[in-house]
Amino acid sequence: MQRALEKYLKTRAITSPWTVAGTNRADISAVIVVPVLAERENLPTMLDSLSLNSTEYLARTLIVIVINNRVDVSSAEFSDNQKTLDWLHSIPYSPLNLAWIDASSPGFELPAKDGVGLARKIGFDAALQRVDWNIDPILISLDADTLVEPDYLSAIFDHFSVGKNRAAVIPFRHQFSPIVRQEKAIRCYELYLRSYLFGLSMAGSPYSFHSIGSAFACRATAYIRAGGMNRRCGGEDFYFLQQLAKTAVIKMVEGTVVHPSPRFSHRVPFGTGRVIQEQVERETLPFHFVSVAGFKILKEWLDLIRCHVDEPADQIREQSVNISAVLNQFLAELNFSSTWEKLQNNHASREQRLTAFHHWFDGLRTRQLLTRIENERHSPAVLVAELLSRGGYGEIENELEQLKLLETLQGVR
Repeated sequence: MQRALEKYLKTRAITSPWTVAGTNRADISAVIVVPVLAERENLPTMLDSLSLNSTEYLARTLIVIVINNRVDVSSAEFSDNQKTLDWLHSIPYSPLNLAWIDASSPGFELPAKDGVGLARKIGFDAALQRVDWNIDPILISLDADTLVEPDYLSAIFDHFSVGKNRAAVIPFRHQFSPIVRQEKAIRCYELYLRSYLFGLSMAGSPYSFHSIGSAFACRATAYIRAGGMNRRCGGEDFYFLQQLAKTAVIKMVEGTVVHPSPRFSHRVPFGTGRVIQEQVERETLPFHFVSVAGFKILKEWLDLIRCHVDEPADQIREQSVNISAVLNQFLAELNFSSTWEKLQNNHASREQRLTAFHHWFDGLRTRQLLTRIENERHSPAVLVAELLSRGGYGEIENELEQLKLLETLQGVR
């Protein structure tokens, strides 16, 4: 474990010029990393919700707050960050083990092309040097505008105490918005996210988990094996979890729910905040719900590979035509034949080949295929009703009832 840590810190970690202030404890079992950009009003509320957790687990947990902005930050956001830093220096905030990193002040800002991905990475990489490596510590991702429940830490610790669990996502439900149009938009977006996850699961995809930046965790060794957090300005959670899934099985934590904010956001090129804003302002959906037909094609494609992993590429391509012309064209553009030949040459066993295939045909390529198939917009309620019916849950036509069922199926109490 120590050798892997040393190699990661030498080759992949980002540790300079940033330093950690606050508590200097190093006998930590878990670390929560929170990127903060202009969150002076929200951060105390999040910490208040976290402080309601069991003192037993809080005593074993370090909270690393990464106050960050880019060099081209607005004056308002920079001022807010500086107020947050002043506030952190002035409070003990017992019973939390609080630490923070100044990635905001002159000389410590993030580069102009970076953002939340780098902020998370700075926090996680610094945390690796503050934990107890006599165990395999837990790294947890959270956001400053997200609320947690009193059983948040106990549920996460319990999850990683069972078997060989090494990676996890946490059930989520966005906070209620008193603004009617905004509340309607966030529930519609949640219906999209949950129906997509439901369809992936029915299709047998190994990438059937949600990607929410405030709702995942992993063992530190799993973090290192996955190459650490990426530096992306948006979608860093999706790409990290995709990479994590290639080296560890991602399971759902049971017994708690996190509650991200439903607010608008212009900070990243895509993501929940941007999607909600576009829905409300443009009165259109900036995403496509996927139909039963789309997930059926995906399932047949994954089944084809699983059952014919020893066959040559040209025979698989021929059979893919019978599944979908769109799939066949997509495979041609991805140069599947050449890739498949390399996978067969480099991996002797069926299990190794299948694993290598899923590393290649990953969550991103899965999404790209389904996006191509769903090139027309359809009624969300109708599509989700058909999907749930195909999954054995009958015809549920009301969107709120659909959402409630999917929440229950996906761990939201």
